[in-house]
Amino acid sequence: LKLALIGQSLFGQEVYSHLCKEGHRVVGVFTVPDKDGKADPLALAAEKDGTPVFKFPRWRVKGKTIREVAEAYRSVGAELNVLPFCTQFIPMDVIDSPKHGSIIYHPSILPRHRGASAINWTLIMGDKKAGFSVFWADDGLDTGPILLQRSCDVEPNDTVDALYNRFLFPEGIKAMVEAVQLIADGKAPRIPQPEEGATYEGIQKKENAEISWDQSAEVLHNWIRGHDKVPGAWTEINGQMVTFYGSSLLNGSVPPGEPLEIKGAKKPGLVTKNGLVLFGNDGKALMVRNLQLEDGKMIPASQYFSGGETSVLELTAEEVKVAETIKVIWAGILSNVPVIEDSTDFFKSGASSMDVVRLVEEIRQKCGGLQLQSEDVYMATKFEDFIQKVVRKLRGEDREAELVVDYVSKEVNKMTVKMPYQCFINGQFTDADDGKTYDTINPTDGSVSNYLVCVVTTGHGQGNPAKDKEASEQGQLADLLEENQEELATIEALDSGAVYTLALKTHIGMSVQTFRYFAGWCDKIQGSTIPINQARPNRNLTFTKKEPLGVCAIIIPWNYPLMMLAWKSAACLAAGNTLVLKPAQVTPLTALKFAELSAKAGFPKGVINILPGSGGTAGQRLSEHPDIRKLGFTGSTLIGKQIMKSCALSNLKKVSLELGGKSPLIIFNDCELDKAVRMGMGAVFFNKGENCIAAGRLFVEESIHDEFVTRVVRHLQVCSMRCRKILNGDLDICEVPPPRLIASHKEKNSVLQWRGFFMEPTVFTDVEDHMYLAKEESFGPIMVISKFHNGDIDGVLQRANNTEYGLASGVFTRDINKAMYVSEKLDAGTVFINTYNKTDVAAPFGGVKQSGFGKDLGAPLLCPLRVPFVTQHGEVRCASHATRVPCGRASPTWQLDLGYQGYPFSLNVKHFY
Repeated sequence: LKLALIGQSLFGQEVYSHLCKEGHRVVGVFTVPDKDGKADPLALAAEKDGTPVFKFPRWRVKGKTIREVAEAYRSVGAELNVLPFCTQFIPMDVIDSPKHGSIIYHPSILPRHRGASAINWTLIMGDKKAGFSVFWADDGLDTGPILLQRSCDVEPNDTVDALYNRFLFPEGIKAMVEAVQLIADGKAPRIPQPEEGATYEGIQKKENAEISWDQSAEVLHNWIRGHDKVPGAWTEINGQMVTFYGSSLLNGSVPPGEPLEIKGAKKPGLVTKNGLVLFGNDGKALMVRNLQLEDGKMIPASQYFSGGETSVLELTAEEVKVAETIKVIWAGILSNVPVIEDSTDFFKSGASSMDVVRLVEEIRQKCGGLQLQSEDVYMATKFEDFIQKVVRKLRGEDREAELVVDYVSKEVNKMTVKMPYQCFINGQFTDADDGKTYDTINPTDGSVSNYLVCVVTTGHGQGNPAKDKEASEQGQLADLLEENQEELATIEALDSGAVYTLALKTHIGMSVQTFRYFAGWCDKIQGSTIPINQARPNRNLTFTKKEPLGVCAIIIPWNYPLMMLAWKSAACLAAGNTLVLKPAQVTPLTALKFAELSAKAGFPKGVINILPGSGGTAGQRLSEHPDIRKLGFTGSTLIGKQIMKSCALSNLKKVSLELGGKSPLIIFNDCELDKAVRMGMGAVFFNKGENCIAAGRLFVEESIHDEFVTRVVRHLQVCSMRCRKILNGDLDICEVPPPRLIASHKEKNSVLQWRGFFMEPTVFTDVEDHMYLAKEESFGPIMVISKFHNGDIDGVLQRANNTEYGLASGVFTRDINKAMYVSEKLDAGTVFINTYNKTDVAAPFGGVKQSGFGKDLGAPLLCPLRVPFVTQHGEVRCASHATRVPCGRASPTWQLDLGYQGYPFSLNVKHFY
């Protein structure tokens, strides 16, 4: 189409450029005259391309179109008028002149908020949805038929700038181009605007923007943010007009501060280190960051009582060079100002908000990547003040205060451990909204370890995904975990009852390894190109991109508190997501210590959030929250089903589940018996049996069954004399009774024995398949032994697979062919061969059937260890051996280490497609 663009601004310039790229011909641009010798961006772009540009101060006089203006317009022969942003009144004979008429962009969902301040009123009125309309111009005020509309959610702390930059500007440009194309294709609709719900609001002026204080905190917040930056909501303080900028709702506890009397407010404000806290008539609070005094000076609200005064810095030689570079940038933007002096005011010299964006970007490009914010310009409008602000930023003097952490300290294990006890939200430790707390219990003796905040959450973690994260933060976090490993292991022992040495080696040690491993993936996650049919005459390229999901929720169990956090969050962060993590209600302490270390490692605020609390409250809210895009859960199958249902009903969020297990361990008579006994005991009793992949049932071949049981009992008796626990801050020897051996025919009358807060290791023999003990996960120091007939491989496989669980399994044999055959037939995500519990950060981990789906650890989708291939018979062959697997089952992944007397020492991880 031949188009006439009527309007101005950077938005108009972008619409012009995109329309030209799409092949439309802009035959004329009609914009405003130069201001202070500066042309509008739309005019600059058009003049550069050689497009005719007309700069009329007005289109009509006394209600009649100016003849010279009308003739100039008609001379270009436009077929459609496009008005992306226009502050002039365009006569109807010009609007109706082209073949296709005129279309206009309006930043509201019409018919709501007709008028010139639509974005402001969207926020002032507290709308939950914002958006824009492209409509056909008529003789009314924003009343023409709708061509298309788009909408977005309004976030609680959105400002006019935030809404415009996030949605209205980028999506509006696309929509204007789409609208023109619909007209060109003859497919553009004309939908009459309904009168129901129609509103009209005029332009807000300063005298109308005074704050009325007898309202709720949310209404006050909406009023302030709706007037930010123009005209600015104001009130009277100490006899002078003070304008508020940068409002946000205060969800946490009110910080301490100095009272400030405000005219008309029933309760004084509080000047705190973070800003000025204001109170609504509902008792809730909001905070404003910046204030503008009556003389026009902008100061941080936290500096009200000091007047924002700071000492003048003496510049170094290097800083003088930076100042000269910035002076040249100012001169280029303020082309109407002959000389830039210290007293030159950026905005009084004619600069606009568009020039702020240009200034920030040019400084970034020409001053070594120095990243300023638009707010920095508004806070220091005079050149000398601006240079002082830049230098303070270069010197790091404007950095945020260090993380404030309230600890509960405890002298234990010959050290002082410091345990944070509050929620960690948006980079700060904060109390729960309702102030509730609950006790955490030391499971070794039942004592109260700490007081911990209980969360009744409304959902946190909003914000942009943490894209383009460098590996440095994860690597530094791994270093900090390692530096603090003794303290972390001690907290883990106090909070979860873990044996200290095991916590040090496994709980903390593998957490360090996990973050180190995924730090290496941060810059290696990429898409791929795909060969496609090269349809002539065009040759097309197809490629994939891997992008962050956004906000991910993680809910972890109590048996490995820090390690489960690491397994799930390290990959999440490496892929550029933000996370909201709910630790188990009974073991939150290492997660909160982790939050403290993550802040020290340099993770940006809001990337990592820790919400302690109950599963029924905090966990359920996370599974239902519409802003969360994926949820990872480790826990029981019952709760996993409930979470999956909630995720589906809310917003169909992605889910990965690692659930219950009843892992079978098959011990053949050709095994090395001593090793099978030791490793079989480890398979059951590792971490006190509180282990998701614990061998829930041992199948021992008949000919070695009695000897196996005898050796197990003997080993347990020896081990019981060496048992240790942490008690009252010391590693004390404690006397543990010998293990119990119970025959299965006594099952109904058997009672597991507790000694204080400890359970005796117990061995059940002659367990039959129908028994409850043989079917359900025990999650404790309980060994369940069943015998199988000599040589009956298929029979024991059938019994081992006769369960709804499929997390892990194991086999002990010297016969490699038997090992491969059995591992192929076992229905489990992981098969251990002549070993057990040998997980590794590079090996994917997860279950099948009712043990869940999805993988932790490794990079199975990015870098498969073995690639299966399909034969002509429709079967999958694994490159490591010739065993055939029917399509739809498993393609095993092998890691072999010849470390067991010449026999394979193997781990088989299955991927179910």
